Amino acid sequence: MTMRTITATIIMITNSALLTLAQWLSPAYPVGAFSYSHGLEWAIEAQQVTNATTFRDWLRDILIHGTGRNDAILLCHAYRANTPDDIDELARAFAPSAERLLETEQQGAAFCRTTAAIWGNSLPALTYPVALGYAAARHGIPLPQTVAMYLHAFASNLTSAAIRLVPLGQTEGQTVLTALAPLCETLAQDAPHLPLDALGGAVMLADVASMKHETQYTRLFRS
Repeated sequence: MTMRTITATIIMITNSALLTLAQWLSPAYPVGAFSYSHGLEWAIEAQQVTNATTFRDWLRDILIHGTGRNDAILLCHAYRANTPDDIDELARAFAPSAERLLETEQQGAAFCRTTAAIWGNSLPALTYPVALGYAAARHGIPLPQTVAMYLHAFASNLTSAAIRLVPLGQTEGQTVLTALAPLCETLAQDAPHLPLDALGGAVMLADVASMKHETQYTRLFRS
């Protein structure tokens, strides 16, 4: 086998794996991400988020100091785990409200059902980042790309919610997402080196928003 053949084979394997990852994180993959706002709906109702600038700041804090960072750490540890049970239990414990627990449980369970049905892998009902990390390792999908694209999909889903709720124009929403893309990449580079002891959060208003949303009078989203 020549070096050119080896290189072509590696490229084909990588491209196939990344296409699988893109499929998993596509809005078309039936995990129901579109029905969750992560407390954003209440933050908008309370006028904490009112325009593109305040939404960008809100999402940036969530990525750096909240679920974004925590999910990235959990995903990395699930990727390396022989069994995901302990990490999944920890992921559930870190959900700060009933709706946020529902969000990660329901999306994770839907991901596991669909992935098992299509690829034939038996997956227990795991929380979403744990499910994705555990499945990615077993499909030979590279960890750095998995984390980066997971974070970008998370940010994309909340941007879509903001476009509908604030409301933001499509261009404004995509401008915010583009501005935060490098942050997703930085978090993805850092996460594989962080221990589980690094889990934590400092976005108390966002956590309270997810609790307030449970009794919000008019709601479009489940969290």
